[in-house]
Amino acid sequence: MSASGDSESADQPRPQHPGDDHATFSALLEDSAEDLYEHAPCGYLSTLLDGTIAKINTTLLDWLGYDHGDLVGRRTFSDLLTVGGRLYHETHFGPLLRMQGEVSGIALELKALDGTRLPVLVTSTVKTGGDGRPLLIRTTVFDARDRRAYETELLRARKEAELEREELKRLNATLQQTLLPPTLVNVPGLDVAAHYHVASTDMVGGDFYDLFPLSAGTWGLFLGDVCGKGAAAAAVTSLARYTLRAAAVYDPDPAAVLGNLNTVLHHEYNGHDPRFCTVVFGLLTPEGDRGGFRITLASGGHPPALLLRADGSADHVHTPGGQLIGVLSDAHIATATVHLAAGDTLLLHTDGLTEAHPDGTRGGGRYGDEALLDFVRALAPTTASDTVAAIRDLLDTFGTGVDDDTAVLAINVPRPTSEEQP
Repeated sequence: MSASGDSESADQPRPQHPGDDHATFSALLEDSAEDLYEHAPCGYLSTLLDGTIAKINTTLLDWLGYDHGDLVGRRTFSDLLTVGGRLYHETHFGPLLRMQGEVSGIALELKALDGTRLPVLVTSTVKTGGDGRPLLIRTTVFDARDRRAYETELLRARKEAELEREELKRLNATLQQTLLPPTLVNVPGLDVAAHYHVASTDMVGGDFYDLFPLSAGTWGLFLGDVCGKGAAAAAVTSLARYTLRAAAVYDPDPAAVLGNLNTVLHHEYNGHDPRFCTVVFGLLTPEGDRGGFRITLASGGHPPALLLRADGSADHVHTPGGQLIGVLSDAHIATATVHLAAGDTLLLHTDGLTEAHPDGTRGGGRYGDEALLDFVRALAPTTASDTVAAIRDLLDTFGTGVDDDTAVLAINVPRPTSEEQP
């Protein structure tokens, strides 16, 4: 029994003394202190005040490809830097370290034994003695290769994004131009001018205008604004332009033209993504013996046109009650007829002008219809070209306060020259 018990006892693990774990841990900690310095995940080196390397860990030696004897007591820290890094060390790093006693997170490049460059982040502190006098410089070096690669990739991606944005701007500008007439048609007896103000080059706007011949001695004109921006708005803009032209050839009556457009838009865009526009369509007809032009305007929810008279007065051409085009199956179209005599100017515009913020911020008030009326009253009498030029200058003064694209179209019956007068 005793023999069996002894054998059984021998097979049992020996109880550990409570102090054994602590002793083992202390031994491991003591053994690892030097190992932690030598094989730390970052580089360590200590230099004398003149820069001579006094101590360097294995990690940094392995990064650079040197042996301990190659550097300690033989080379300075600046010897390990590239030419540019050496200049920076002498002119900025070193003086700043002497002044502050510490410099953190400085990006430099070390030159390895084989000539390759190692991007690093360097932090240095000055160790002082009990009397406060500096003794040596301790430096920690972090491998920044991954960071440099990340920054390079980030820079490349940023450049690609900038190129893509520039390409998008070019595509938007090209698309915008296809939605506008390349030149306005010449109408005998009229001075015509137009301008399109782009609020943002990143998105295609939905404003449009045109002036085109119909039957002999008759011209059609329109100016409108599609809700929204981007490709969807551009598609509606294109549809609206060609529908207006086609409808005017079929039946040039302004109310009938807008009625046709309303039918097309309501049929095409009455689902989950409804689209609509405001638009004014005009029919121009010379008045013969009376001189000037007769203009019949039809409006579908569009801001009223402005009539600048030759006598210096100006007022709205009211077309109240006109409803948005494309919302209802049978929209109400408001019409008005005016005579444009010599010296008179008719101005059409989209609401990007009147809804602009003159102070350049969204917090300020909108420019408004009455402010625009006061503005053109100060211009009258004037020409179409001068009117559009003045509106362009006005929009420029608003700067970033113009949130939406703005289209303006002006027509003027020039005053007869002295040779033409009886």
